[in-house]
Amino acid sequence: MTASSLPSLMEMISALIASPSVSSISPRWDQGNRSVIELLASWFSELDFAVEILPIEGHPGKFNLIASTGQGPGGLVLAGHTDTVPCDPHLWNCDPFQLKEKDNRLYGLGSADMKSFFALIIEALRGVDRAHLQRPLTIIATADEESTMCGAKALVALQRKLGRHAVIGEPTGLRPIRAHKGIGMECLKIHGQSGHSSDPSLGASALEGMHTLMSELLRWREELQERYQNPLFAVEVPTINLGHIHGGDNPNRICGTCELQIDIRPLPGMSLVDLRAEMAARFHPLFALSPLRLELEPAFEGIPPMETPTTADIVQITEKLTGYKAGAVAFGTEGPFFNQIGMETIILGPGDIDQAHQPDEFLSLDRINPMVRVLRQLINYYS
Repeated sequence: MTASSLPSLMEMISALIASPSVSSISPRWDQGNRSVIELLASWFSELDFAVEILPIEGHPGKFNLIASTGQGPGGLVLAGHTDTVPCDPHLWNCDPFQLKEKDNRLYGLGSADMKSFFALIIEALRGVDRAHLQRPLTIIATADEESTMCGAKALVALQRKLGRHAVIGEPTGLRPIRAHKGIGMECLKIHGQSGHSSDPSLGASALEGMHTLMSELLRWREELQERYQNPLFAVEVPTINLGHIHGGDNPNRICGTCELQIDIRPLPGMSLVDLRAEMAARFHPLFALSPLRLELEPAFEGIPPMETPTTADIVQITEKLTGYKAGAVAFGTEGPFFNQIGMETIILGPGDIDQAHQPDEFLSLDRINPMVRVLRQLINYYS
């Protein structure tokens, strides 16, 4: 099969969307991604790419794909994740797993974020003479970006040089992104002693202790925002969101346990490890002379911040090809993991982040040809 005899672009996007690959930290919703990986493997194999399907240790049913062609050092990497978030089909006006074209839009789960990107890569390859590639072209498709990041972490663990210049096709509205904030989610739990509310001496209120902790947490947030700023970001300071709290079980019982869940978004140059150590050093002493006990635990390992220098070749060429200066976003990607394995990474895709994780997710048809053109130009530039 040649590039011209592969399925059409719309047939490929339709097949990818029709292959459910939801990832979730909840076992109730979590699925494997084998069917999507096998589709991509078959298409890239027919294009004479060397294809590897790599099972991810400790994550049954989860796979990465590495497809490569060309020879020599350096090279271009085009990458993305094969999973989607869960969805609520009853909130959609169409079947999330059946591609629907309407009003110059392609509707379907993963249309913007980001299964369509792989089909656009193949569409771009139809116009490239791969026999004359002087440097390698590598396609990477990962698992579980939307949940555990196990796919990207498995790539780091491979300790292989996979390329020098990377483009990850997350939804950026065709604008290159060279930096993003990190993401940490933390559980702060206070253990006290329950008792009858008629006599406060019978217990130790975890809820009152949480009041003390929250006050100190807000002071710490102010200090962090005075200490760190980056004008590249629309919100130029690190943020801490107090997102969920639960404590106690009845008005006439002293609260025995109270838990607060927070979201931390550090700027490039800040470390989640250091922030967690600072939290522990700052908050534990609040209860040193108290009957209350504080427990700090990450809700998940987190995503580091990312920053690729303005001097990086991939930044400069994508700025030239798109006509936009590379910017920054607050959402996380696999970019920092790709940078860890020796790549210079840009985030650039045809979708819009406003459509990601929403009912009736869509990709505008007028984004397809410009994205294909940029991909083809990148492939030729790095060939």
